Amino acid sequence: MSSGFIDLPELLSARGNVRLPGSKSISNRVLLLAALADGVTEVRDLLESDDTARMLEALGALGVEIVSLGGGVWRVKGVGGVFPRRQAELFLGNAGTAFRSLTAVLALCGGEYRLSGVPRMHERPIGDLVDALRQVGADIVCTENEGYPPLHIRPAAIKPGEVVRIRGDVSSQFLTGLLMALPLTGVETTIEVIGELISRPYIEITLATMARFGVQIRRDGWQRFIVPAGCAYRSPGTAYVEGDASSASYFLALGAIGGGPLRVEGVGRDSIQGDVRFCEALAQMGARIEMGENWIEASGPAHGRLRGIELDCNHIPDAAMTLATTALFAEGATTLKNIGSWRVKETDRIAAMAAELRKLGATVEEGGDFIRITPHSSLLTPHGGIDTYDDHRIAMCFSLATFGTPVRINDPGCVAKTFPDYFERFAEVTEAVPVIAIDGPSASGKGTIAARVAAQLGWHYLDSGAIYRLAALAAQRAGVSWDDEAGVAEIAAGLDVEFGENSIRLAGEEVGDAIRYEEISIGASRIAALPSVRQALLFRQRLFRRAPGLVADGRDMASVVFPDSRTKVFLTASVEVRAQRRYKQLIEKGIAASIDPLLLDLRERDLRDSQRSVAPLQQSEGAHLLDTTELTIAQTVAQVLEWSGKPS
Repeated sequence: MSSGFIDLPELLSARGNVRLPGSKSISNRVLLLAALADGVTEVRDLLESDDTARMLEALGALGVEIVSLGGGVWRVKGVGGVFPRRQAELFLGNAGTAFRSLTAVLALCGGEYRLSGVPRMHERPIGDLVDALRQVGADIVCTENEGYPPLHIRPAAIKPGEVVRIRGDVSSQFLTGLLMALPLTGVETTIEVIGELISRPYIEITLATMARFGVQIRRDGWQRFIVPAGCAYRSPGTAYVEGDASSASYFLALGAIGGGPLRVEGVGRDSIQGDVRFCEALAQMGARIEMGENWIEASGPAHGRLRGIELDCNHIPDAAMTLATTALFAEGATTLKNIGSWRVKETDRIAAMAAELRKLGATVEEGGDFIRITPHSSLLTPHGGIDTYDDHRIAMCFSLATFGTPVRINDPGCVAKTFPDYFERFAEVTEAVPVIAIDGPSASGKGTIAARVAAQLGWHYLDSGAIYRLAALAAQRAGVSWDDEAGVAEIAAGLDVEFGENSIRLAGEEVGDAIRYEEISIGASRIAALPSVRQALLFRQRLFRRAPGLVADGRDMASVVFPDSRTKVFLTASVEVRAQRRYKQLIEKGIAASIDPLLLDLRERDLRDSQRSVAPLQQSEGAHLLDTTELTIAQTVAQVLEWSGKPS
């Protein structure tokens, strides 16, 4: 994975088992309540992510003793409701669960605290929570824009009791923060929710977690919540964190799209997380779902394809995002309603999902609280990649698109917020289009062998050595200077190229001879020095990886372009034999040639290729070494096919 992007190949199927990371929502709730409780709590299966790291850092800065025991286990020594440090400056990144809950708790603690985050956090509203806290006497200043972080919390005389009113239609995290904070006052207080309460399952998580720490909240429907007098948090001794049901949605959707069965472990029918109901939506779309106490399994429809649905998503606000990309593989339109909370998340998720779905060819309608997706008959390939807006869920959602096309995900590191090793786990349960990568020095015969293997298997073929020449030729024909990095990169990303045995076509025209002119060779060398062009051509080469399979030849196919190749071959021969082969090839084309200059040129090229700093020519780890000095073409092809498991 690059820090800038990850290229995901087209997939054929998905099946297997995945053990889920801990729930982000439960992890941060458990950490905060363990810190506030009397006694020591051993927290098990805690999610290791950016969001939990911000909470751990904040609690440490407030004087809470927290020790990692390894393996996702942490020991938290509770402070009995009073943080040792009465002043602190806390940076909370883009961790909404940490920011909102800590705001509420610290506002009632009588200390002086400053809370800030990344620029996007400062765009996420918090005014409704601040207004509710001010009703009980909290002194909170929004230091830049009223209703938004950063915040300055100052000591104040808290006046709990009676009724606190808070809006419920912006973010359930506001009510969660208030619920977890008010027991610190020791006085019975009633919370009245104004308007419809969105994301109710997350409030159920809050209430269930508080109950584990000894505080029982009474409620009247979803409009009134009573925090009883005299309650205090007490350690349960050990607190387990369930697997993340929102993260489960990506793998369950994989099973539904890719055939399955695909089982997620760590969450099941008895989960306290509302997002387990994502399974109901998949079942409506035609997927087959099975559930156990601590697992859920998804498979594709018994007959036909998935089908589009219309769904009120109030009960699965985060997991509903996964339905938006699942909709790309359904017959008919899918409409997701009551998702207004998407607008105030890590990014404006409705706008972001609409923009990226359109790149894949879908027709998308969006409104204040809905999105409607009508899939294209086949997925288009977004040459610039899928943008993720520093939003972990967008990155994971669009990994599903690989069942229709290779996809480049930009800024994949954003998944660290909740699922740092997501793409590794993704690869473990998916089957990508197979690749036979054949590398070797110049004139080793790799092009001839690769083309014949591809023809025999009925697979696609990539002559990587011609790619830079083709890009130079295409730029020249488009009137784009070879020094225009952005212009050449754009052309490179959209190259219309087709390789066949003894054939190279550009936009349907045979150009096998045209790309061999010296002028084009010079152009290929010039554009190869441009980073954006190299990046674009790397992705363009990977786009040749289409079902049913690809045979690719070059100098870095196994090491750089397709490191996960099913079969890797390093083809070589003595330099004398290679010179003879090149000589014969040139003479057959009517080009005058002499053996000695060819021999010298090959030796010099071998030296340059093996010593270059970028992708040097070398036998990759796991590659079969095949010396063809004494072999015929037919013998060489037969050996490659045998290694690939598809003997002739």
